[in-house]
Amino acid sequence: MKKLFALILALAMALSLVACGGNNTTETPAATEEPAATEEEPAAEEPAEEPAETPAAAGSVYYLNFKPEADEAWQALAAVYTEQTGVPVKVVTAASGSYSDTLTAEMAKSEAPTLYQIGNLSGLANWNDYALALDGTPVVDEMTTSDFNLVDENGETKAIGYCYESFGIIVNKALLEQAGYTLDDITDFASLKAVADDIHARAGELGFDAFTSSGLHDSSSWRFSAHLANVPLFYEFRDDGVTAQPATITGAYLDNFRNIWDLYITDAATDPSSLTTATGDQAEAEFGNGQAVFYQNGTWEYSNLTGTFGMDPANLAMIPIYTGVDGESAAGLCSGTENCWAVNSQASEENIQATLDFIYWVVTSDEGTQMMAEQFGPIPFKNAKESENVFFNDANAYMANGNYTVTWAFNYTPNVDSWRATVVTALAAYSADQTDANWDAVVSAFVDGWAYEYSVVNG
Repeated sequence: MKKLFALILALAMALSLVACGGNNTTETPAATEEPAATEEEPAAEEPAEEPAETPAAAGSVYYLNFKPEADEAWQALAAVYTEQTGVPVKVVTAASGSYSDTLTAEMAKSEAPTLYQIGNLSGLANWNDYALALDGTPVVDEMTTSDFNLVDENGETKAIGYCYESFGIIVNKALLEQAGYTLDDITDFASLKAVADDIHARAGELGFDAFTSSGLHDSSSWRFSAHLANVPLFYEFRDDGVTAQPATITGAYLDNFRNIWDLYITDAATDPSSLTTATGDQAEAEFGNGQAVFYQNGTWEYSNLTGTFGMDPANLAMIPIYTGVDGESAAGLCSGTENCWAVNSQASEENIQATLDFIYWVVTSDEGTQMMAEQFGPIPFKNAKESENVFFNDANAYMANGNYTVTWAFNYTPNVDSWRATVVTALAAYSADQTDANWDAVVSAFVDGWAYEYSVVNG
């Protein structure tokens, strides 16, 4: 059986995991490893001749962590939990870029991880037999959304997303109010367009414009070929029930993409014909220096805007990317993750329970939620600590209000760099000359380009 298990692991596909932040350190041994029994000592499970005053806790936890930058925090938190409960918690952190290989090797051992990470549905296909169904567990009951969880073909929740990032339209509320509006005035594409059109028409009088430059320079184009493209892909995949990379797409919502792109490049100070040289730094500076009200970007921009540019967090907010889709007033931010906890279904009952108890404590206790807020930002759990990053708090507020999350459909893009480059080229040509024929070329870059890149990768 062990040979068969090893063979299965050796044949498993590489597990793709992308951290919420960068990985830049190496493997660190756990500070609180469970001591191994020696020949002179009785086995751990042997009962003592006389019962201890405080019975030893049943089970133990072995967490294989893949974020090196969070290793120290996890080691400290594990030690606190062990001190409070008596349950041994071992944390081992894989070296940067080696998580897949480390997971495969560790899962082949007799003392395998009881808690590990699966990044996406492809990873779930590889590890589904070793992932416990988590539906109905206390930790899942604490979640504020199931949008980031990984569900198998039987409808069972096998891994839960414990942190996420978001992107949308960042708003300078102070400038918006100077123009005579508030966030309450923007609830869908029609109202966003009305506000932006008015601000752009009065830009000379106001001293600022509606949108920052939508640069198609390499330093900026990912905001549109990946993040903005996510919106039409999300709605198409939602309609079609897509749960794996499709060989083709229809482009059903590309008219909506055109709506928002036209707004971006029309209601801005930058000449649309010069977008290929407009950089990411340029757009950031335009917003940070108070030259525009709206700026499409993500939660990661918070530190630059409040630090480098000294913007007041009270004047910042993030709203959804509205494109004119029916019912979009109920949308939240574009949010996603590849950080999902899985519990090893092959572990002993005692260790499975110990692991479920541990992660429940992590997302409900003061110690756990404080560490998670500091290391990971927003976590989709009821007791999550509020972050200093107002964009994270906006994302959580939309979820708490029941708005649907626009999840990361762009993760399915085939041959991603090539596909995006083709889209950017077509967008640049259209922006310089906004004809229907040039828009047809954008549609072709999306739809025909997707089929072509899929065939390149898959044959």
